[in-house]
Amino acid sequence: MSFVKLCTLVAVFCALLIANSCAVLFPDYTWATRIIKAINPSKHVDISSTLHFCSILSAFIPVDFYDLRPARIDLDDLRSLKGGLMQLPFENDSVKSISCMHTVEHIGLGRYGGPLDPDGDLKPLEELKRVCAKYGNLLIVVPVGKPKVVFNAHRIYDPHTILTYMSGFRLKEFALVTDSDEFMLNAPLSLGTIQNYGCGCFWFVIN
Repeated sequence: MSFVKLCTLVAVFCALLIANSCAVLFPDYTWATRIIKAINPSKHVDISSTLHFCSILSAFIPVDFYDLRPARIDLDDLRSLKGGLMQLPFENDSVKSISCMHTVEHIGLGRYGGPLDPDGDLKPLEELKRVCAKYGNLLIVVPVGKPKVVFNAHRIYDPHTILTYMSGFRLKEFALVTDSDEFMLNAPLSLGTIQNYGCGCFWFVIN
């Protein structure tokens, strides 16, 4: 195979990868951005979602973005800080607006060099519940569908299981990106259960 042909194939592959990634990932970040804009908190806290989401959000809402590897970035109203889901650096009931998207499902599977733990996703969820303030808002995005573990990549959850994990919180809205890349607001949980690799967007509130 010639070098030119190889480069062409790589370019096509990358274009398809980007297109497919956008189809899956774009709607949920848009969903989250619109909710946070409507809530209009004095500050939003994000835990290890994506820097591009947080940087765009910070254009109109101050954002603290926490990750194990803080980014070197200098933008108004965006702080990139060190912090991990296993032990969030906040007091109990102290954060009024918080998000964690495409993160919980990876923890405990060794994907990023961390220890193996079959229940590694439960501690982060408990931490998110711990720090969320009364009348606060919590946005969680995870893969949904027929439950399984794809080692060492991620977990796929039955949406009802997430509700069980989040006892004490009320589900205000559930949105879904289906296997066919259709984005549905106020989707029935039952539709999430029949996906192979859907994207479940959960907006929880605590009263």
